[in-house]
Amino acid sequence: MEVESEIKNIIKVWLYAISSLFYCYFISSKIPKGKYRLVSLLPIFYLFTILPYLLSYSFVIAHFTFLLTWLANFKLVLFAFDTGPLSLIDPPKKPLLLFIAIASLPIVIRTTPKRKKVIPLNLPTVFFIGSILLSVLGDHRESSNTIILVSIYCLGVFLVVEVSTGIWVALVRSVSSLDLLPPSDEPYLSTTLQDFWGRRWNLPVTNVLRDTVHNPVRSALGPAFGYEGAKVAAVLATFMVSGLMHELYFYNMTRASSNWELTQFFLLQGVGLVVERWLKKVAGDKWALSGFISTPLAVGFVVVTGYWLFFPQVLRNGVDVRFFKEFRDIMEFTKKNCWSIFNYVQNLRNSSNYATF
Repeated sequence: MEVESEIKNIIKVWLYAISSLFYCYFISSKIPKGKYRLVSLLPIFYLFTILPYLLSYSFVIAHFTFLLTWLANFKLVLFAFDTGPLSLIDPPKKPLLLFIAIASLPIVIRTTPKRKKVIPLNLPTVFFIGSILLSVLGDHRESSNTIILVSIYCLGVFLVVEVSTGIWVALVRSVSSLDLLPPSDEPYLSTTLQDFWGRRWNLPVTNVLRDTVHNPVRSALGPAFGYEGAKVAAVLATFMVSGLMHELYFYNMTRASSNWELTQFFLLQGVGLVVERWLKKVAGDKWALSGFISTPLAVGFVVVTGYWLFFPQVLRNGVDVRFFKEFRDIMEFTKKNCWSIFNYVQNLRNSSNYATF
């Protein structure tokens, strides 16, 4: 019954969200860009911030915080000033469904050449691996060594992002001709922190943060601090905002007060990226490291700092335990209902055969 109740809540949240985007498409788009359009969107920002509180499953709460409170709100801020992905859609010349999809889903239209994958994982494979991993961890979580547990969780975070975002990407691709970016681009092959955070990991977030935080901060501070100073400030501001949004994730899931470890983690990534750029500038190309060395260094920095600052928040507040329980509930619900549908179809087939003879 818990799963059925959550499904009803999800439907309710989507109805609220889609209705709000109707308003943005038909009303806010008619208001001149700038502060007046931004004011017209304030009720939507508030609604998209509180809608996850209608949900009860921690993963579902996190996902809708990601979709609405973060991505949709940030895209609508850009829309208020006629920039960003929604500015490419000119109501009523462009389809309403396209506006809703781009605003509310973690999709990014490709503007760069497609890069050939080194390890060609597809969505079903990732989903299968993730399901097996969750099942095993759910049964052996208490007896697992902390280091091993966190190492597996690093893989789990990648799989969750790939599946939860990849499903939406696959769905939109199947019903449209849009050429979309994948959720991530093999982040485990990153050769630098800039490569990891800027070009490979969680691309919907990377793109929206670049448009809403990094580029505006760099442009605003450029005249006063110069290109390099503004670039450093923009990088640190971007990671600060990312950290604060992740704090909101965990607050929504746990309702526990923050100790700001997540913000520290992301600020540390920003500092590391700034230092990395400085070292590359000082050392030049002659000191460039091969991928066999630079990839373990870059990915290892993210994993080790994650072990120190990111995953303790997960373990301390029992987010992982709740996630495992919810996964079991959903799998049981799915198996039960799939079996019921199978029996129903079989009964229909038997009735049809009986009627024929």
